[in-house]
Amino acid sequence: MKDEARTVGAFTGRHVLAELTDADPALLDDSGALREAMSSALSAAGATVCEVISHRFEPQGLTVLAMLAESHASIHTYPELGAAFVDVFTCGERADPELAVELLAKAVGAASVRSSTVHRGNGKDS
Repeated sequence: MKDEARTVGAFTGRHVLAELTDADPALLDDSGALREAMSSALSAAGATVCEVISHRFEPQGLTVLAMLAESHASIHTYPELGAAFVDVFTCGERADPELAVELLAKAVGAASVRSSTVHRGNGKDS
């Protein structure tokens, strides 16, 4: 039998870093609502959510992490400021990390989103 290299997928992805401001402080401090918002936004953007975990800080604030078949996503909240940092990295072309950030921002009522996308791997340069 002849050995042939099997191509599983391209070594490429998009990494979106975002800052959400003027968001709903109550949602930014609600673990259940934020976990659901993260999972829904990622799924709607085409990602495969494997697991979502969260950690609460005192006196307020959360970090929510989502493990994806395509890679990962996170949100770290500052309810007292109505702000959050978001990080979504997806490999391949199926999932849309920019859409995931947009949907998550909408879910928490963010009035402003500042983001940048880094194209990683052997994909298109931008």
